[in-house]
Amino acid sequence: MCGIVGYIGPQDATPIILNGLKRLEYRGYDSAGLAVLQNGCIEVRRDAGKLSRLATLVDELPVHGQVGMGHTRWATHGEPSARNAHPHLGMTGDVVVVHNGIVENFLELREELTDEGAIFKSETDTEVIVHLVERYLSAQNGLEEATRLALGHLKGAHGVVVFSAREPDKIVAARIGNAGGVVIGIGEGEMFIASDLPAILEHTRRVVFLESRQMAVVTTKGLAVKTLDGKVVPYEVHTVAWDPVSAEKGAYRHFMEKEIHEQVRSLTDTIAGRVDFDNGHGLRLPELNLTPELARRLQKIFITACGTAAHAGMVGKVLIEHIARLPVEVDIASEFRYRDPIVDQDTAVLAISQSGETADTLAAMEEARRKGAVLWSIVNAIGSQAMRVADGYISMQSGPEIGVASTKAYTAPLVDLYMLAILLADLRGTLDKAVRQRLVRDLRFVPDLAGRCLDREAEVEKVARALIHVQHCLYLGRGINMPTAYEGALKLKEISYIHAEGYPAGEMKHGPIALIDRSMPVVVIAPRDPWYEKMFSQIEQAKARGGMVIAVATDGDERIAGIADHVLWVPETPWLLSPAITVIPLQLLAYHIAALRGLDVDQPRNLAKSVTVE
Repeated sequence: MCGIVGYIGPQDATPIILNGLKRLEYRGYDSAGLAVLQNGCIEVRRDAGKLSRLATLVDELPVHGQVGMGHTRWATHGEPSARNAHPHLGMTGDVVVVHNGIVENFLELREELTDEGAIFKSETDTEVIVHLVERYLSAQNGLEEATRLALGHLKGAHGVVVFSAREPDKIVAARIGNAGGVVIGIGEGEMFIASDLPAILEHTRRVVFLESRQMAVVTTKGLAVKTLDGKVVPYEVHTVAWDPVSAEKGAYRHFMEKEIHEQVRSLTDTIAGRVDFDNGHGLRLPELNLTPELARRLQKIFITACGTAAHAGMVGKVLIEHIARLPVEVDIASEFRYRDPIVDQDTAVLAISQSGETADTLAAMEEARRKGAVLWSIVNAIGSQAMRVADGYISMQSGPEIGVASTKAYTAPLVDLYMLAILLADLRGTLDKAVRQRLVRDLRFVPDLAGRCLDREAEVEKVARALIHVQHCLYLGRGINMPTAYEGALKLKEISYIHAEGYPAGEMKHGPIALIDRSMPVVVIAPRDPWYEKMFSQIEQAKARGGMVIAVATDGDERIAGIADHVLWVPETPWLLSPAITVIPLQLLAYHIAALRGLDVDQPRNLAKSVTVE
């Protein structure tokens, strides 16, 4: 996701901001900028492209001051360009904003503000925030109150930082939902703001993490933290050990927990820069090198992967076949090359790998190359072999994943595959325009839906406490959420060492039903989707045999609440995107069971993050 760095204190803000942004480059971006209060005026420097271009611009047009902030942006609304880069100034030039997240009600707010006389200089959703702050900034309302009122209009999850030339002694920062962290660093007579710890750790080890719906007023003397309702709240100062592992882990007990929570950010990053929600709902995957001629030529796609990535591929099969009407097979990579698959130049072989160095997946790619297939990859590790050898690739944009049990590198490729399916359908001419626009529009809600799942972590932990002593567990799913059952079972096995098995729900009567009794919990993935009635029948059958049922269900489903022993609630989600949401409570469930059992969550026994030998 976009990176944010802010500073207020006695030093020159410009080098601190540039160095901080440099430390956040791993997050990915397509433009960068900074704003510094210089001689009472806000000076902005920004450009598309890498930080080196911003640094060059600052060298050519120097800017110095003791209050400032910077930003690296992945485009969501508006193409990557200098005018769409952050920070964004208001019409008066007195207020400046940087922002992480997607303003879901951007179009309505833009129209409302335009009617009031606001003149927009960019295509971004972020610019509505600075105009809203300006709307409320007055002799009666200072920057803090104006920001609070402005934030009350925003839908979605956000990290926002604002300062004003009218009040040069403060910066206001806020977090809404789980769009990304907002970290306040406490120095000696100076303060730092960042979206992630690496940006400020060279300056301070004492940090405060804002929680959702909290706002911080930051001055050189310290900070005050309030809720968005204006209530002052106490905050905890964390001292971060000076080593990269502790620093990266931040306030979380384990990397896996951190990475589960980073999914809002990684899902935003996955969408950002690839989807334009305004101008014709454009969608682009430029590194895939997919042309209309190639899309029309393809007769079949093979998706090949291992473990969690293979489960993502199973979802991809449903997405591509349903949306693009192109046949797809999913092959475990370790089996693909040994069965002499029928592959030719009209076949695309798509490899999915977090590391891009998985030996079996690379071998499958080599076999596909030998047979003349078009070779694609979806990879998280930039520059990895699976990325380099492919004819085209999609980068997951998840950022580093340290925990062995993959989480954010599962949900990100689900969205990548959804976008690939739409793009294929576009180029093959198989998708109605209205349907296509709806499918693209649905993407903007995914990060917030993920955040709403994470807000319910305490409820999931209560369910975990009821399951810490079980020895076996059955996971059932159907249709597009059948792979969710597989993935949920795998997470439980990997880190808690509880035997778990994922099964197609329709196959329960063909064997697994014999195992169900009071000591066999059954986890059922049953959101309101095209398979809902079938899944409810599975719940009834499990209950009839004395099984404990844990259901993943859509908010407000009283029917399931009345029969299941425990419910893991998820917000209502378009069914084609539901696997990116329904898996989150299952990740949290596995995590908390393992943590409660006192196990090594990040490095479970016998497992490695990347399997580089066959």
